[in-house]
Amino acid sequence: VLIKDGSALERLAEVDRAMIDKTGTLTLGRPVATNLDAVPARDRGVLLALAQLSRHPLSEALRRDLAAEGVTPEPVEDVRETPGFGVEAEWRGQAVALGRPRGAVEGGALATEYSIAGQAVATILFADQLRPDAAETIAALRAERVEPTILSGDRAEAVASVARVLGLTAQTGMSPQDKLAAIARQTAAGHKVLMIGDGLNDGPALAAGYASMAPGSASDAGKNAADCIFLGDRMMPVAQAIRMARRTQAIVRQNFVAAIGYNVIAVPLAFLGHVTPLVAALAMSGSSLIVVGNALRLKRAIR
Repeated sequence: VLIKDGSALERLAEVDRAMIDKTGTLTLGRPVATNLDAVPARDRGVLLALAQLSRHPLSEALRRDLAAEGVTPEPVEDVRETPGFGVEAEWRGQAVALGRPRGAVEGGALATEYSIAGQAVATILFADQLRPDAAETIAALRAERVEPTILSGDRAEAVASVARVLGLTAQTGMSPQDKLAAIARQTAAGHKVLMIGDGLNDGPALAAGYASMAPGSASDAGKNAADCIFLGDRMMPVAQAIRMARRTQAIVRQNFVAAIGYNVIAVPLAFLGHVTPLVAALAMSGSSLIVVGNALRLKRAIR
């Protein structure tokens, strides 16, 4: 885990709610398109051009899969990306878009819709795996008295299976403003929210959380807004970071008490002449060793 500053560690120790994005955070963020054959061959160059304009995990999956098939992008112009909704552009005088499906998707799969002039051409389905230790991480968060919930821009059908497997409640179909409002409600209720997300649409929420974390695969906006970044495919570093932050605070308090106690006892004795210079030097060195030894117990905090 990369922690940007000491204040982030202090805030991380105090959180009692975790709001977690789904795609790219609870899941690996490496979805695979399962029905690219639904896209007509003549439109694949346009689809690749739109996918190249977005950092969303589904766009990255399309870019990877289409490039592997040897597709070359078509030139597009007047590009506009709306976080949480998709990307639009002009192609040969027509409006083309790649974004959130407007209708229900069979089976609740992850999906994106490719449209021309407002008419859907194809709905592309994806499969994405949960992080291998997602369930264990959720249990570890609860053991640390941090209540997790899902905060996702995806449709309810796409989130339901993940929420069911992990035993979480979920708020779905959320725009960046909706996520900000959800965090504000928890903050008004007296909770300290840890926001965990990866996408461009999570940037404002990451900045608004009491503390925030993003995976190493997050967008640049997400990583810049987050207080901490966890690396690799595992999610357990989130719970380990909270445990380490709380243990650090506890040990800092213990060391303050030890230092104050030492001075309360030793300074009056020195004034009264009951402490020789040699004893004072040994006592000072001994107190430093006690503080350092106590701090070394942090090595066990993440086990």
